Amino acid sequence: MKLAILAIGAHPDDVELGCGATIAKEISLGNKVGILDLTKGELGTRGTAEIREKEAMLAAKILGVEVRENLGFSDGFFENNKLHQLEVVKIIRKYKPEIVLCNAFDDRHIDHSKGSKLVSDACFLSGLLKIETELNGVKQDAWRPKHVYHYIQWKNLEPDFVVDVSEFIEMKLKAVKAYTSQFYNPNSNEPSSPISSKNFIDSIKYRAQDLGRLIGTEFAEGFNTERYVAVKSFDNLI
Repeated sequence: MKLAILAIGAHPDDVELGCGATIAKEISLGNKVGILDLTKGELGTRGTAEIREKEAMLAAKILGVEVRENLGFSDGFFENNKLHQLEVVKIIRKYKPEIVLCNAFDDRHIDHSKGSKLVSDACFLSGLLKIETELNGVKQDAWRPKHVYHYIQWKNLEPDFVVDVSEFIEMKLKAVKAYTSQFYNPNSNEPSSPISSKNFIDSIKYRAQDLGRLIGTEFAEGFNTERYVAVKSFDNLI
């Protein structure tokens, strides 16, 4: 299966939080989108890896993605090295996405910046003919995504570009709230965490609303890029 977009996150829920509305919008436009989680989030303060796996599949169903996979890297301890890079390369070559969305350049959680660089490096390496990989015993062809964009997470990074997601913010919130073990629940007996507060769940909407305000729309999601974003004409801009 060839995907138009592969969204990658260090943990289940990273993709939903960072670019869930953009994914929903792209799917509505007829583009095939998949999600790859690097870890199972087993070190998370709340819930378990097993619970988060079920929540992740529900969130994927809500968004309407074609496929969701998990590489099972060690939460908190995976590294940007050859071993991990090649595993990501195999998935990139498997789905041949034109666009890869991945973690923020810089963020509160150490896995986010690690995941960001790991995926970016893997996207480059995936295009090198002399790096040979196999999947299920079949040799893979080289493939390099045309674009790698980094969604914004905990920190208020200044975006290089923003996407109008006004019609899809509620779908994003529904997908995020599929992770009932992780986010605000006044009846939960789980330990508190930075993302379990009401302030955090509220911030998802008001941060998107603020980005929307800056571009004259209701809601938006922001992205960073390692290269210039090019447009064919001013007509591409809103």
